[in-house]
Amino acid sequence: SDRENFIHLCNPHLEKMKEDILYHFALGTGTHDFPALFGDVKFVCVGGSPSRMKAFIAYIAEELGLGSPDSDYPNICVGTDRYAMYKVGPVLSVSHGMGIPSISIMLHELIKLLYHAKCSNITIIRIGTSGGIGLEPGSVVITRQSVDATFKPQFEQVILGKTVIRSTNLDEQLAKELMQCSKEINEFNTVIGNTMCTLDFYEGQGRLDGAICLYNEEEKLQYLKEAYDSGVRNIEMESSVFAAMCNLSGVKAAVVCVTLLNRLEGDQISSSHDVLVEYQQRPQKLVGYFIKKSLGKV
Repeated sequence: SDRENFIHLCNPHLEKMKEDILYHFALGTGTHDFPALFGDVKFVCVGGSPSRMKAFIAYIAEELGLGSPDSDYPNICVGTDRYAMYKVGPVLSVSHGMGIPSISIMLHELIKLLYHAKCSNITIIRIGTSGGIGLEPGSVVITRQSVDATFKPQFEQVILGKTVIRSTNLDEQLAKELMQCSKEINEFNTVIGNTMCTLDFYEGQGRLDGAICLYNEEEKLQYLKEAYDSGVRNIEMESSVFAAMCNLSGVKAAVVCVTLLNRLEGDQISSSHDVLVEYQQRPQKLVGYFIKKSLGKV
């Protein structure tokens, strides 16, 4: 619909504050004009590393005809080394680091930024890498729902000493639109499946190659096969809190991750650097095409 959907802030305390300092972005409502800087944003893409998000903004700028390959895109968060942020036209590209705590801090400040900028009809997409289960390396997974390490579609957090459980469903229509875009591009295998979000890269994902491992290969494979049978197609470390926070803020959200390996066949990422670089461009290509299509530029 054409109805404007504004960011919903689940925090009544913010209205009482004279100024809101987004400390980890080195931005603040007292020092920056958020509506002027960010008011035209419609698409936010987030991913782990600053260099990948800088590469994405350069890619999308060229795709949208808003920049040339040699254009420079300054880091808006230059006053901090926690996160990097880049903008071109209606697209914001932000790094979130690795793991639930890091992306959670970033999202609190990003959601407030979009609210203070009076942005509406926002789509937020996480683009990243993951370990696949039962998929060829290089396959792209669009997340149906994020599940925890026991395959439940929930995000669990302790707040004021009590366990709070939040839903991790993602926008079904957005997932279908992204899948349709992949069919139109027709360059790589793409599936819609559940994504398991873990608290750790090694033991939490059943790897045998960490500094500590007190289970055997048979137990590991049994666990991964159980995950596959429950609908899980890939594993990463950010999607659950991402889905939960976007849900609570009334933001359309999706997770699009490429798989770097098939975890049923091993634990270590052994593909060459060039192959991995090409794999990592696949979510960028898919989301870039989706943004172009949404803006009527395809």
